[in-house]
Amino acid sequence: MEFDLQALVQTFRAEADENLARMEEILVALESSPGNQEMLRTIFRVAHTLKGNGATLGYTGLTEFAHRVEDCLDRLLKGTAASTSGVITALLHCVDAMRDLISMSLAGDVEMQEPQRQILELLAEESGLVPAATGENPAPAAPDLRNSPGRRKNDQQSWDERSRTLRVDIEKLDRMLNLTGEIAIARGRLRQMLDELPGRGKERILEAHCDSDRLYLDLQELVMKIRMVPVGPTLRQFIRTVRDLAAASGKQAQLDIEGEDVEVDATVVDLIRDPLTHMIRNAVDHGLETPERRQAAGKNPCGRIVLRAQHETGNIIVQLRDDGAGLNRKRIAEVARARGIAAEPEKMPDSELFRLIFEPGFSTADKVTDVSGRGVGMDVVQRNIEALRGTLAVESEEGKGTTFTIRLPLTLAIIDGFLVGVGEERYVVPLDAVVECLEMPPEERRRDFAQGIINLRGRSLSYLRLRHLFGAAGGEAQREQIVVVRHHQLEAGLVVDALYGAHQTVIKPLGKLFKRLRGISGSTILGNGRVALILDAPTILREVSLPAEVKLHA
Repeated sequence: MEFDLQALVQTFRAEADENLARMEEILVALESSPGNQEMLRTIFRVAHTLKGNGATLGYTGLTEFAHRVEDCLDRLLKGTAASTSGVITALLHCVDAMRDLISMSLAGDVEMQEPQRQILELLAEESGLVPAATGENPAPAAPDLRNSPGRRKNDQQSWDERSRTLRVDIEKLDRMLNLTGEIAIARGRLRQMLDELPGRGKERILEAHCDSDRLYLDLQELVMKIRMVPVGPTLRQFIRTVRDLAAASGKQAQLDIEGEDVEVDATVVDLIRDPLTHMIRNAVDHGLETPERRQAAGKNPCGRIVLRAQHETGNIIVQLRDDGAGLNRKRIAEVARARGIAAEPEKMPDSELFRLIFEPGFSTADKVTDVSGRGVGMDVVQRNIEALRGTLAVESEEGKGTTFTIRLPLTLAIIDGFLVGVGEERYVVPLDAVVECLEMPPEERRRDFAQGIINLRGRSLSYLRLRHLFGAAGGEAQREQIVVVRHHQLEAGLVVDALYGAHQTVIKPLGKLFKRLRGISGSTILGNGRVALILDAPTILREVSLPAEVKLHA
C-alpha cells in the first residue's frame, strides 16, 4: 500500500509533541498526588503510544527508551516503587530525552546516545529498577493485529474521531489570511471606481457589490476563526517551568491556569511565550518568598502563581498574579533616584513608580542569580508586548503580591484604524489608542511649532505636529485637527490636516529598509492603491518632549 511517508512523519511529530506536553503536565501534578493511579495510567499510555509509533517508523532509540520508561511506570502502578520527588524528576528528564530522541530520529539518527543512557540510569537508580545492558531485553515487537475484529473496531473509532479534525500547515493559513487582505484592498479600489461612475445605472452595480461584500466579510471572519487556537496548551507548558525554578531556588510554588479555552490567533500564541517565560522567572525569583519567610508571615509555605486568560472587547487579556512579597516601593524609589530616572520618585503614584521597573537596566535585586537580577529582561518584555500592539501594566501591594496584565489584539493581521491626512500623505492611528478629536485653536495654529501645549478643558495637553515629525510633503492646510491618543498614563495630541474616519486596516509588514523607522509599526494599502503608514502610538508618545520656551496658552 502506497502512503505519504512525509505526512506520516509530520503527524507523528505533532502527536508526539502533544503527548509529551501532556505527560510533562501530569508528572508535575503527580508530585502533589503521589501514587495517583489514573495519572500513572495516563502517563503509561503516552509512553506506550510513543513506543509503538516510534517502532512503526523504525526509530529504535526512541522505542527502546520508551520501553524502559514503561518498565518504571509499571512498577509505580503495581506499587513496587514509589512516586517520589526523585522519580518524578527523573521522569521529567525522560520527557526531555524523548524530545531529543524524536529530533534526532527525524534528522536520521535513530539510535540512542550516551546522554539518554545516563538518564535511564538515573531513572533506574531512583526507582530501584536494575538497568539492563544496551541490547538486552529489547522492546518486544508489537503483534500483528491488523486483521483482528477488535483492531478493526478500534481503527474505525479512531477514524470517526479524527475525521472531524484536520491538521493544517500554519503557512497555508497565513497565505489564506494574506489573500483575504488582498481581496479587501482590491474591493476597496473597485468600490471607489464604482462611486466615480457617471449616470444612474450604477445603483444596481453598487447593490451587487454590497451583496458580495457581505459574503467577503463572512469569509474573512471564517478565516480568522480557523487561525484561532486555545491558549491552554501554551500556558500549561509553564507548569514545568515553575516547578523546576522553585526547586532550583529552594522555594515551593504551584501554577494555576485559568481560562484555558480562551482562543487567540496562532501567531499571537507563539509570540507571547518568551515574554511570559521571563515574567514567570521573575515571579518565582523575586516575587515569591522562601517557605520559612512565608510561614513567618502567616502564608502558605507554598507560593501560588496564577496565569489567567480572558477575552475583553476584541482583545485578549493575560494576567500573571503571584501571592509573594509584592514590589518594594521604597527600594524602587531609591534605585530610580540613584540612576537619575526620576527627581522625586517618592512622590510618584504607584501606577507611575512601578512602571519604572520596565526601564532598561533597572533592577532592585541585591545579587545576581542564574534566573534574574542583571536588570535586563523587563524592558525587553515591554518592547516585545508593544511590538504586538499590546500593553503591559503592573499592580502590586507590598506583602500580598504583584499582578502583571498583558492586553493584546486577538489578531495581528487586521486592525481597526483611524485614517488621517497630512499634506499629501495618509497615516493610520490604531483606533483603540484614539481618545477624541478636536480642532486646533486658532491662536496655536498661528504659532506653527513642531510641539506645544494647549489648554484642554482646564488641563494641559502636549501636542506634536506629524508634518514636522515625518517631513510630510504638500502644502499646509487652512485648518488643523488634533487626534488625542493615549497609552497607559501618557497622553498627547497628534496634529494632522484632515480626518477621514474609521478604516479597517489590513497590516502589511515593513521591508527591511524601514524596520528601524521609529514611530511607524507597519503599512497598509488604501482603496485608491496608495500606501498609508500605521503609527506606533506608544513610541511617539514616549518621544514627545516639550521645548523649554513653550508656554501654556489659554
